[in-house]
Amino acid sequence: MSEKIMKRITVKIGTRVLTDKNNRIDQNVLGDIAGQIADIMDSGTEVILVSSGAVGSGLGILGLDKNAISLSAMQAAASIGQNYLMNSYNEHFSKRKYVTGQMLLTQEDLTDRKRFLNIKYTLNTLLKHKALPVINENDSVSTDEIKCGDNDRLSSLVADLADSDILIILTDVEGLYDENGKVVKVVQEINENVRSLCRGKGSTESTGGMITKLDAAQNVVKSGIQCVIASGRKKNVLKDICSGRDIGTKFVPLERTLKARKRWIAFSLKAKGAIIVDEGAEKALIDGRKSLLPIGIKDVKGIFSEGDVVEISSASGTIIARGLSNYSSDEVVKIKGKKTNVIEKELGYKDYDEVVHRDNLVIVEEE
Repeated sequence: MSEKIMKRITVKIGTRVLTDKNNRIDQNVLGDIAGQIADIMDSGTEVILVSSGAVGSGLGILGLDKNAISLSAMQAAASIGQNYLMNSYNEHFSKRKYVTGQMLLTQEDLTDRKRFLNIKYTLNTLLKHKALPVINENDSVSTDEIKCGDNDRLSSLVADLADSDILIILTDVEGLYDENGKVVKVVQEINENVRSLCRGKGSTESTGGMITKLDAAQNVVKSGIQCVIASGRKKNVLKDICSGRDIGTKFVPLERTLKARKRWIAFSLKAKGAIIVDEGAEKALIDGRKSLLPIGIKDVKGIFSEGDVVEISSASGTIIARGLSNYSSDEVVKIKGKKTNVIEKELGYKDYDEVVHRDNLVIVEEE
């Protein structure tokens, strides 16, 4: 990484970095990280913080075991823990004359294009006023249907929408380890060989593990953003990374090829279903950069509505694209394999010729 001062960085901190063995916020660790962030902000770099730790600290405060409580109790723990977490951040950053702004998000905030853009505008305004945005998933209300999934994924989406120069993921290990237990210094491409190095599933208080961090890294490098995974408890880790020192595992960014809206389709939205296409449609999508028409569709999986993201798969099961469907799953079932001139006959109406228009479609290879 260049040693020039970066304009904007996104930092993600994991639960196991921030909490001790009793699931309490380790104020020494949090204070040290806050000090590093303040130093970086003093240098003129804007920082966005994606922080886990609400559920873990809430469980510690209440003396609860995650594996023995209900969803509602987990959400209550998140509510208590988030309040305590923000109080801790406010206390430490106020000592450096910085204010914090809390943003709690769900997948719905990222799925709705208008709300997605509002997140971007709010972040830019906070940064304009030299405030530190502190982002977390809204675990006090989130269910499986509206969860982003984990804060690793959330941090990659935030880094992209905020046009960050780098995403730094702080965890409880030194980086990605190879087969011999040594840290992999640089990853040029996240392929199956790299993914095979992942071990462990994370703790009961966290939802990630190395595999979700690789997914996050893959998202941001495809958006032209560098990523580093490193130990959050290593002395001066953030300042060293920002100064270009060889810390943790660095993931080399690719040249950004997708426009912002297509990156939103590719990375921010969760697929609600799948459409299986024949060889002719596959070739038209990949080689011809065409829209997906009903005649090339062989089958439909899942339940989705108009405007939802669907995965488009080949007959062999390989995912070849993602896109916004112009029709619901029930409607696609009725018109699959048919020419566009019979759509109105089958449905009683025809809003579009295309099931997925090329302007709303991303080939997987382009992600």
